[in-house]
Amino acid sequence: MDPARFASSRFGAVESGPGNAYSWFNPQPIPTALELDAQTLLALSRADEALGRLAGVGQLLREPRMLMRPYAWKEALASSRIEGTHADLEEVFEADRRGAGRDADLMTVANYIVALDWGLQAIKTQPINMALISTMHRLLLGVQPDSPLAALRERPVWLGSPTDRPETAVYVPPIGDALQRSLADLEHSLASESLLPPLIRAALLHYSFLTTHPFLDGNGRAGRLLVLLFLCAAGRLPEPLLYLSPYFERRRREYYDRLQAVRERSEIQEWCQFFLTAVEHQANDGVNRARRLLELRERYRLELLGARNRSTELVEMIFENPVITSAAVKEQLQVTTQGAHNLIRSLENRGWLQPIGAAGRGGAHRWVAGEVLRTISEDLVPEP
Repeated sequence: MDPARFASSRFGAVESGPGNAYSWFNPQPIPTALELDAQTLLALSRADEALGRLAGVGQLLREPRMLMRPYAWKEALASSRIEGTHADLEEVFEADRRGAGRDADLMTVANYIVALDWGLQAIKTQPINMALISTMHRLLLGVQPDSPLAALRERPVWLGSPTDRPETAVYVPPIGDALQRSLADLEHSLASESLLPPLIRAALLHYSFLTTHPFLDGNGRAGRLLVLLFLCAAGRLPEPLLYLSPYFERRRREYYDRLQAVRERSEIQEWCQFFLTAVEHQANDGVNRARRLLELRERYRLELLGARNRSTELVEMIFENPVITSAAVKEQLQVTTQGAHNLIRSLENRGWLQPIGAAGRGGAHRWVAGEVLRTISEDLVPEP
């Protein structure tokens, strides 16, 4: 890590050691007050307004799971892709139906959902602290409690090194006592009352978490989950419908550069503006996607009025996961194998389901609700 790049010490200072072998970053405590400039205030106003609309959608939903699951899978995929996972959305939905098997990329995405579900339940009865984050992180990695990857790190790590050496790294997180102080500050900030707006707090917490880098692996995914849990716990979201990773994935380089610019040049306003723009964009996307999905579902249900079978129940299934197998229909709707095939055929005849072949040699035949999948996956809000 090059100390010369760190021109400001407002958010931390470069230290040397041990033995002056290399340099590392010693963060300052998370700010409890922050004077926001005009551009940040404008970005905050726009993000708050968009988040309020999204929260309103969540309150109006009779069955929020219909939207939560597709959104959560899309977030899981995007958050994992930021860190190098390769999969597409259809593969992810299929893995949800049949299990990820031994595919490492699909298991990474599936673990994200497990961690998210656990975290959302946990914050209903306990505060967000490092114990909660550590359990969520362990589930995220899919490791046992005694795994070294599950523990808070005790050794140095470094990021962005082309030669895998701290001397050539872009960033070396805090070590030793500085790491412990930074973790304590993060936990104190989570527990403390603050006059800062929740979205600004979320931006600062995300920065602090990724700057501290408390684990050997999975810090980015855990830090993005932390934002969602914090906003839900703070009462800004009645349902977890805000997912920022798709925005960060499309701007991966800028995302990392904005975080690093806070460390090097104290560009906290620019980071907050970037974060708030992500909130605005993804909240608007969530509202538009919810409207499109609800309109599509109502059209399907209206066309099924008077149907004497259980097609409407199959429609509900495809909005939670647009990839279908007869085994899944049989199990979830408690019908016979023939009954499941009949229901699938009824939606296929309407053009709502399309066959996509068997899952591997001798595997189960699958169908996809193409219109639903496109509505979940396509970009609905113009880029800012």
